[in-house]
Amino acid sequence: MDTFSTKSLALQAQKKLLSKMASKAVVAVLVDDTSSEVLDELYRATREFTRSRKEAQKMLKNLVKVALKLGLLLRGDQLGGEELALLRRFRHRARCLAMTAVSFHQVDFTFDRRVLAAGLLECRDLLHQAVGPHLTAKSHGRINHVFGHLADCDFLAALYGPAEPYRSHLRRICEGLGRMLDEGSL
Repeated sequence: MDTFSTKSLALQAQKKLLSKMASKAVVAVLVDDTSSEVLDELYRATREFTRSRKEAQKMLKNLVKVALKLGLLLRGDQLGGEELALLRRFRHRARCLAMTAVSFHQVDFTFDRRVLAAGLLECRDLLHQAVGPHLTAKSHGRINHVFGHLADCDFLAALYGPAEPYRSHLRRICEGLGRMLDEGSL
């Protein structure tokens, strides 16, 4: 029995094409202004923390690639009921995490890096479960890279620390997250 599927082939081609196009120009077209501002600040904070433009670009590029591929899977109705339920849990957890991050920024002396790190790692695990067989090992590695960086306790401590430029980056990230939460886009 031949299992060839044009739909499957088209989806593979789209994923491959999107992975090659994950650049700032493409992000500007596909992402709203607020999300773009948050991603830009995340890039700047990552660049400052890693002291590496290349590493910051890689992390952000991986984030964009994963998001685009996830969007393709959703648009192509490739996910089953259980996987969609996991994605709903992921989205709910990500929203709660964003509210927590904003709250930690707004209320002095409440920041707990372990809470944010644990929440980010939980999101990573939910995402892995949801997209399981639909993405390649390389894409799963990208998920690990992004969440590994974001959940790095040293990165979180620097970001929430009193020193500049992290304080400014965090303020702008949290302002953007607040707008995204208000708009319901997160």
